[in-house]
Amino acid sequence: MPTVPALTTDGEFVARHIGPDARDEAAMLATIGVASRQALIDAVVPPSIRRPAPMVLPPALGEAEALAELRAIAGKNRVLKSFIGQGYHGTRTPGVILRNVLENPAWYTAYTPYQAEISQGRLEALLNFQTMVCDLTAMPIANASLLDEATAAAEAMTLARRSVKSRSNVFVVAGDAHPQTIEVIRTRAKPLGIELVVADSAEAWEQAMAGDCFAALIQYPASSGWVHDWAPDVQRLHAQQAACIVAADLLALTMLKPPGEWGADIVVGSTQRFGMPMCNGGPHAAYIACRDAFKRSLPGRLVGVSVDAHGQPALRLALQTREQHIRREKATSNICTAQVLPAVVASLYAVYHGPEGLKRIAERVAALTAILAEGLRRLGFRSRHHDTAFDTISLHVAGQAQAIAARAVAQGANLRVAWQDYVCISLDETHTPADVEGLWRIVAGDGVALPSFEAVAAAAPPLIPPGLRRTSGFLGHPVFNTHHSETEMLRYIRSLSDKDLALDRTMIPLGSCTMKLNATSEMIPITWPAFADIHPFAPADQREGYALLDAQLRDWLCQATGYAGISLQPNAGSQGEYAGLLAIQAWHASRGEAHRDICLIPASAHGTNPASAQMVGLEVVVTACDAQGNVDLADLKAKCEQHRDRLSCVMITYPSTHGVFEAEVRALCALVHAHGGRVYVDGANLNALVGIAAPGEFGGDVSHLNLHKTFCIPHGGGGPGVGPVAVVADLVPFLPGHETGGVPTGHAEHGVGAVSAAPLGNAGVLPISWMYCRMMGADGLRQATEVAILSANYIAARLRAHYPVLYSGGADGLAGGGVAHECILDLRPLKDATGITAEDVAKRLIDYGFHAPTLSFPVPGTLMVEPTESEPKAELDRFCEAMIAIRAEIARVERGDWPREANPLKQAPHTAEALLAADWPHAHSREQAAFPLPALKGRKYWPPVGRIDNAWGDRNLFCSCVPVAEAAASGDDESERAAVAAGVDE
Repeated sequence: MPTVPALTTDGEFVARHIGPDARDEAAMLATIGVASRQALIDAVVPPSIRRPAPMVLPPALGEAEALAELRAIAGKNRVLKSFIGQGYHGTRTPGVILRNVLENPAWYTAYTPYQAEISQGRLEALLNFQTMVCDLTAMPIANASLLDEATAAAEAMTLARRSVKSRSNVFVVAGDAHPQTIEVIRTRAKPLGIELVVADSAEAWEQAMAGDCFAALIQYPASSGWVHDWAPDVQRLHAQQAACIVAADLLALTMLKPPGEWGADIVVGSTQRFGMPMCNGGPHAAYIACRDAFKRSLPGRLVGVSVDAHGQPALRLALQTREQHIRREKATSNICTAQVLPAVVASLYAVYHGPEGLKRIAERVAALTAILAEGLRRLGFRSRHHDTAFDTISLHVAGQAQAIAARAVAQGANLRVAWQDYVCISLDETHTPADVEGLWRIVAGDGVALPSFEAVAAAAPPLIPPGLRRTSGFLGHPVFNTHHSETEMLRYIRSLSDKDLALDRTMIPLGSCTMKLNATSEMIPITWPAFADIHPFAPADQREGYALLDAQLRDWLCQATGYAGISLQPNAGSQGEYAGLLAIQAWHASRGEAHRDICLIPASAHGTNPASAQMVGLEVVVTACDAQGNVDLADLKAKCEQHRDRLSCVMITYPSTHGVFEAEVRALCALVHAHGGRVYVDGANLNALVGIAAPGEFGGDVSHLNLHKTFCIPHGGGGPGVGPVAVVADLVPFLPGHETGGVPTGHAEHGVGAVSAAPLGNAGVLPISWMYCRMMGADGLRQATEVAILSANYIAARLRAHYPVLYSGGADGLAGGGVAHECILDLRPLKDATGITAEDVAKRLIDYGFHAPTLSFPVPGTLMVEPTESEPKAELDRFCEAMIAIRAEIARVERGDWPREANPLKQAPHTAEALLAADWPHAHSREQAAFPLPALKGRKYWPPVGRIDNAWGDRNLFCSCVPVAEAAASGDDESERAAVAAGVDE
């Protein structure tokens, strides 16, 4: 009788996630010169930080089993038809965008477009996004997305404060703004010493306008649905040299007079209803637009038009790319605050529908809203908050609001109760006439005869005031008026992705950014309706699946980090840093030590650290590093002594930004604690620690984690991300709260409020990290860490003979020393000898089919390489062979075979068009330029543009869809050149 082999899933996913197999691992260890993976870990990881016991996690499941378990969790959510509004709406994601962008690894595995030549597709989609925002708001400039509407409003507040002439410290918010927006602004204002005035009545608003402020924010349409002419108030603000900030709904702006036409200075909002599901609060791309005078202080990333080396149009990030690394503690914001993938979806939604399609959707929503209001009036419900509206009405139902809301739930719908006696009802593109009739029934109750929908529709008066109807055009560029058939749209999306280089094509060896496998099984659940179609402020009993997901994931992440508590609310690593510093400051305040305001940051730290410290109102003091890349403990001790009475915290990255396991980290933590400070351990490099060491065990008090690095959420071209903040036990009461979402602050007097618009931030992508942890288990997560360290040391060992490897000493038994999970290749000697720079090598790697490593950070003139555990040995070897071949090319420049200023490295990357030109006046051949290694002939990536002229783009700042020739004719302003050269804001 035949024997049936046992079907087992033990370790199934672990083996698929981790690139090198046992044979590869043995060869890699031999190259490094150690006998085993454990011997390598013992050599490079200090014994003093090793965790005493393994993580306690559920045993690993196979992919199918994990998906089944997660589907059962998702089933605990209840998907009701949402009429809640409040900034979150039902939407229909066009299938061609869902399949070919949101579910396509060519888009979701891409990195932030800092290497512009291999990011032209993403950059074009983001330029479309900026153009869409500028057109709909009637503002001259917009950035390439922010995290959510509430944080965008907070960014607008600080933008206004540093940009206007008013010296007032008062910021006014109209009380009819979204509650979550007011809450996040309150959190942001407090540490900066800004006095927040919420004008929650007409009298309070008049009093605020009669007083002194530096800016005011209004919601348009208001959270209650009210559509009002704010132009006279804008004039009053401008009269006192203050700014007007408008939080506007882009779909409404297809019908309403845009803020730019009535004097707004800054406009913010969400693009969620442009094709992104509600996802329990995120990810959704926010936007910010401003008047031209504010552009050099505009937060976030800005895509600009430039030209390449051949004079052809090219796109790149403009101005703000210098912000965090050059200006550091003087940065005006933290630029790691983008939602690129949702921004791409929103921009393509506008391309798909075009101006007429968008207006048609808006007109339908507005018509249904007017019919809803008229029908309710005929049913006797005549008292509304206001008689104007676009998509939302607020009905006064004294004493009946809760009963009506409960009746709605019983009939499969959610309404919003506001001000106790009002029911707010919002409509969107998914709603139908049948829904309107159902709402009449819900509000009126059973036994009441309903009016005829057709009769009401024929008589319903419009709710948008004639004086506020939009008369100007929008989205006139051909990109929004061409791709309206699915065939055209499909090919347009493909043409964009073909221009880019993402993880679906090649290894992305970026140091510090951990570009690892985003497995398909991890990605599948994010579009399940049970996760995607949940409103973040739906009743708690409808979000029980998300509550369980949150609880389990927090427990597992606490096991991974050694901390006592964690919040998943921060929706980016930068927000996690910010929340962690807020927790530290709130703890100090609770002990009567709010005066502690000094943050010590090593010179090697990532630029987000000082930028986040600035946002919390801390004064940054830089501490030195020694020649091995470690924090200089003597200098740290001196700074601790000098600032003993004011010391708040130290921010370190571990392993360090130099890729070093610092042996004295416990001593560092003890030193800061002895002087009354707390220790913030940046989690950017946690992929070198999970299962081996835990910051909560070796002295850290607070860490943020990057779920989009260590825990497999894809980077999405620069967002979405999740940056949970984890803390030790005595800081748990100071984790972010969320009054609107019912998450208690934990400490009434000194607690930290909301840092994101939704209680769970980018909740929609949390299933990815849940799947990763569930399929890896404790042993798999530890193995991933060890192989990441193995891969980095393998690359260092292979390349050490060709490029000096910095900071690789201190590992016993390793020839040449060891590194952590990344290594730094020093190209500075080559520049001195040949004129070839690290940037030249980065651009030449494009010709070899690779995204460049991290360029000139943390050490100028170097490349920082992080291979991750999910790259197989064959791909590591392909990268090493490319780097070795490039070193041989540099040698030809050294020998004089090729001119210093005219060689394949200086002219890289090479486009097909340039290679096919009739004239080829170069010492190197066309084949050497295009196919420097034989293997490239089977898998060649052709860059769409040559090397981009960054200075031209900053001199001629154009950030929307305009012809480059027009930009060249209009730009080159002398004052802008001077400002760019000086590196200062105007």
